[in-house]
Amino acid sequence: MSISENKNERPVESRSPGLSRRSFFEHASLAGTATALGLFSLAGTVSAFADQPNPGHDPVKDATATSSDVDILSAAAIAEALAVATYTGIVSDSGWFTRIPDDDQGYFYAARQEEMSHYLLASSATGKASPFTTFYYPKNMFSSAQVTLNTLVSLEDAFIAAYLVGVRYFSTADLRVTAARIMGIESDHRTLARTVAGDVVSQDGGPIAKITGLQGVPENVHPPNNNGYERTLCLTNISQAVTALLPFVDKAHAHAAGFDTSRPRTFEPFTPHLSTPLGEFISFTGC
Repeated sequence: MSISENKNERPVESRSPGLSRRSFFEHASLAGTATALGLFSLAGTVSAFADQPNPGHDPVKDATATSSDVDILSAAAIAEALAVATYTGIVSDSGWFTRIPDDDQGYFYAARQEEMSHYLLASSATGKASPFTTFYYPKNMFSSAQVTLNTLVSLEDAFIAAYLVGVRYFSTADLRVTAARIMGIESDHRTLARTVAGDVVSQDGGPIAKITGLQGVPENVHPPNNNGYERTLCLTNISQAVTALLPFVDKAHAHAAGFDTSRPRTFEPFTPHLSTPLGEFISFTGC
């Protein structure tokens, strides 16, 4: 199977298998880390956008958009680039992936398209591409189904919590609704990753009974939709979400976290094709 089920896809120009909350945070100082890495060096972006034509009433190009809005969207672009690289690695390099049912494989292909769509939205809204295009992963990330699913659920946990920061702190209703819309898709991805666990074949260590997400607790995969409410992870600032991603984006932090720094993955943008027009972005109002 090719990396995409859509033949029209085109490039866009331009230790423990479980990942614990501690392993994300213990080697990264929250205060000043994002600034030190240059994640939010976007001075003047909002005012520059405000000077451009805005026929679609893009709230980020609106003069009322804040620097905090741009910070959140910039962090989203980094997270979505990481997500695309992750799903690309799974569908192209994971042997266990080829041995799960076709419908499970279809979820990964669709998720890759969705994450790319999210990336293009976030990066176009700020006018900035992700400053990170090389990503690092835990050892055996793409050879061990357990490591893959633990990592994937951990990332989706982080993405959900990050978009909830946007729901809480974006300055406009349109942006808050957009964050909620994307967060809902990330929640789908988390649930579907947990669903796949039971279909991993025995030669790949399956069926997998428990998955360890960002909170470091092995959780039964049944039921796969095990949240009554989405988890905020007590994030109150978008810099906390960025800090959680540091081992994936920065080689020194990756090494400190015990990640495999010898085989980084590169984010390669492409033109996404969503499965149905009914689920497309449409506009910031959603209509």
